[in-house]
Formats: sequence, structure tokens, C-alpha cells
Amino acid sequence: MKNVMKGLKSICAVSLLSPAACSLSLVCLLLAACNSQPQGSQNDIATPVSVQELKKGSISKLINTTGTAQPTYGVDLNSQMSGKYRLQVNPQTGKPFRLGDKVDKGRLIIHLEDQEYENSIAIDAKELNLEIAQQEQNKQKALHEKGGVTLLEMRNTEVKVTNARLEVENARLNLEKRDIRAPFDGVIVNLPHYTDNVKVEQGKPMVGIMDYARMYMDINLPESAISYVKANQPVYVTHYTLPDDTLQGVISELSPAISAETRTFKGKLLIRNDRLLLRPGMFVKADIVVDKADSSIIIPKDVVLSNRQRRYVYIIEKNTAILRDIKTGLEDENNMEVLDGLKVNDNLVIKGFETLKENSRVKVQK
Repeated sequence: MKNVMKGLKSICAVSLLSPAACSLSLVCLLLAACNSQPQGSQNDIATPVSVQELKKGSISKLINTTGTAQPTYGVDLNSQMSGKYRLQVNPQTGKPFRLGDKVDKGRLIIHLEDQEYENSIAIDAKELNLEIAQQEQNKQKALHEKGGVTLLEMRNTEVKVTNARLEVENARLNLEKRDIRAPFDGVIVNLPHYTDNVKVEQGKPMVGIMDYARMYMDINLPESAISYVKANQPVYVTHYTLPDDTLQGVISELSPAISAETRTFKGKLLIRNDRLLLRPGMFVKADIVVDKADSSIIIPKDVVLSNRQRRYVYIIEKNTAILRDIKTGLEDENNMEVLDGLKVNDNLVIKGFETLKENSRVKVQK
């Protein structure tokens, strides 16, 4: 720069230009000299970015709803007779049944003892009457074959056998009222306390049992979803206490009618709960899968930039940012499907893209 100044002064000294013109020329030449000096430009600064190599994956279009999970089977059993309370021992634990115990179908949980009731039924006498009637019937059949009795006499013995058999069956049904048994496989969810060997009256609550290995949920969906949601579509079910577990469900029923008041339509979904992670009464979230792509390029939604009707992202080639317009498809909460504009193994910028421009120099960070 000093040499430039000396040269300019020498030119002015021998020049025939006026001092003012010489000064103007000096300024112009000085600016030109400064602009010709090499300086670091903005394009020469490498922007730090992070990238993700693109692979194919799957994505689903979801419609969200919420509701309360209910057990498929549930029952509250009451005493059908009065008697002394006898809570039975759970063979799996060796202790009396208690809340939370699993029970198999037919398992005896409570026995009500009433000797006077049992005597009034007199099942032994009824079974003996049946045996006698059957013997008489066999005798009459043999005589009828030999012509010893008429057909009417033989048929009368059949009536006696039928009546005797019905009396025995009714007696057995009445005796079964003493026993409170599980009507299906399930879990004890209610077990009122009664002192053992104390008489309880007929109609008292005895035990509540639920089977929630299969659950259901009533749902209400917005009118806008009626063209998307169909029977047998899969459903993902989650609960805030189970952040790492997603249960599988399916749409089992749908109403074709729209409510004029709520602008929604009703449905029901079934939930597989084999590990009993969900509990009856839990408020859950259900994501209905109305569409799915199994082998597509999937990118995070937050890296996509837009300008009017245009969507674009940046990829990296030889430490240079390249702008790519993209066409998108299915979307979920966090990701979207790319139908056109990207290919497998492209290095997508996922951090630092906010300030990039076409052909910006970048420095890829891990």
C-alpha cells in the first residue's frame, strides 16, 4: 500500500492536472487498489452442520383419539343363598384368595355352608329314586319285549325316570348355589371382607372378577375421519405410565351415523393386553393406522424448509450445501415420507441448516 501511495504522488507531481483533479484521481486509484487486495468473504466461511445418511424405513398416517380402557369380561357375583362364609385357599399361593389373584374358569373361591339347606334338598334320596325308576324301566322293557306288559305301562316308567332325573338335576343346581366359582379366567378385582364362619345373607356381594387380557375402548371420531377409518384397521395404544410399551389393537366396530350435536361418529376398538400392562379404567391414547408406507425415505419434519408451495432441504456433497426441492407423502408427529427429490445414501443436513444457502461451504460435525 505504501508503494502505491508513493507512485500516485509521483504521478501527481509530474502531471499537468489541477490539484483538485489530482486528488480525485488519487482517491479512485486508492479504492481500486484496496478492492484488489485478497480478503476473506462470507462464502469462504464453512458453516458447521450435522448430517444423517438416508435409508428406507416405514411410516404410518395416524388418526388420534383417547378413551377409557375397559375389560372384555367382568362380573360381580352375589350370594344366591345364606350360609356360613368360607373363603377358599388359592392353590397357586397356598393362602386364602385375595385381591389381584388370578383364577381359572370354574375355580372355587368361596363356599357357603348351610346344613339345613342341604338337608332340605335331600339329593341322596332323589338320586336313589332315580336309580329305582331306572331299574323299573329296564324291567318293564324286558316284559314288553315278551308281551308281558303293554306299551302304555312301559312308557309310564319312562315318565318316572325323566321326572326323577329332573329332580336330581335341580337338586344339584341348588347345591351349586353354595359355591362361588369363577365363570371365566380372570383376576379378582373386588373381594368384600367377611369374617370366616359367620353367616352371610342371600344377595350379598361376594367377589368381582375381570378378564382384561383382552380389553375394549369406546371411541368418538371427528366427522372428517369417516372416509379414512375402517373396520379391522390396526391401532397403537399407549398410556403415560407405559412410555416404553405400545400395545396392539384393532378397530372392531364403527357407526355409519354422524351425531348432529358433536359432529362425531362412534366406534369400538379391541386391545391385546396379554401381559396385563393396561388396567381397567386407564385413560389411554389410541393411534389408528389409516395408511402406511413400508419402504420409503423418511426424514424428520423439523428439517424441512418451505417457501409458499415449495418444500426443500439441504444435502451435503463435497463439503458443499446443495438445495433439494422435495415432494412429500405421509406424515406422523415427527417424520414425513419423501416421494421425490432425495435418494438413499444422501447426506441430509439435520443441524445447522437454518442459515445455509445454495452452494454454502460446510464443515460436517459428528
